Amino acid sequence: MKKKLTIYCVTNKPISELENLGLNLAGVGKNKFNDQYLLCNNGKNINDREKHYSELTFHYWFWKNQLSSFESDQWIGFCQKRRFWLNSKKKNINEKLDNQILKDIPSEWEGYNSIICEPIQLKTKLTKLIKRGWRNLLNKPSLLFNYNSLSIKVHFDMHHGYGVIDEAINLLKQDDRDEFRNYVYSKSSFNPHIMFISNKDIMNKYFNDLFTWLFKCEKIFGFETLKGYDQTRLYAYLSERYLSFWFKKYTKYLQWPWTFFDFENQNP
Repeated sequence: MKKKLTIYCVTNKPISELENLGLNLAGVGKNKFNDQYLLCNNGKNINDREKHYSELTFHYWFWKNQLSSFESDQWIGFCQKRRFWLNSKKKNINEKLDNQILKDIPSEWEGYNSIICEPIQLKTKLTKLIKRGWRNLLNKPSLLFNYNSLSIKVHFDMHHGYGVIDEAINLLKQDDRDEFRNYVYSKSSFNPHIMFISNKDIMNKYFNDLFTWLFKCEKIFGFETLKGYDQTRLYAYLSERYLSFWFKKYTKYLQWPWTFFDFENQNP
């Protein structure tokens, strides 16, 4: 029997173009949505924290209220309003978006039990490294000669608060703590956008590890002091880095292509 694939596209505002793509839509936050969107302001939820958790708001709701109803061998995944899974490793820039979006299980997935985004490489401009990463430079002056290949640790320090990711790692379960620290200190790329596809059992284990950790982080970082674009969504940024590590450690993963498309900024 062919496995089923269910993909949820998460958005914090209704977008009419999304409604025509044949995706399962999920709405998070305070905006009003029509009945095409699955909402996460009922049952067990963290919808009031959407400002800081972003699409994780729906992930948590889905874990607590929907996941148990799925079959064990079914593929379940998430994308978001500007980033979509592609149906092939070969992107066709001349093809319409709705013809490129993943809707069926590709044959290349045989033998894998999780799908994560193809990675992005971390780099910066020298001026930004000096301005935002001066404390990292004091500790490691050789960064001046390697700013085209920044570690996850240095990049996170520069954009989301110096030392924040180290404090967060200290709260991880013992089995992951040292390995994740080594991961963020040594890797210069990660799999972005909090997007993944897996089965019910893997998803349950991942969400349990993730939210147990993030709720501990809340006690240290809270919400009131999180200001500006780089810090307000702190829990989503932490999750994005942890996802790369967790799926590579605990699953047989395949990195799969995705595309960026912003309906809200298209020319009329």
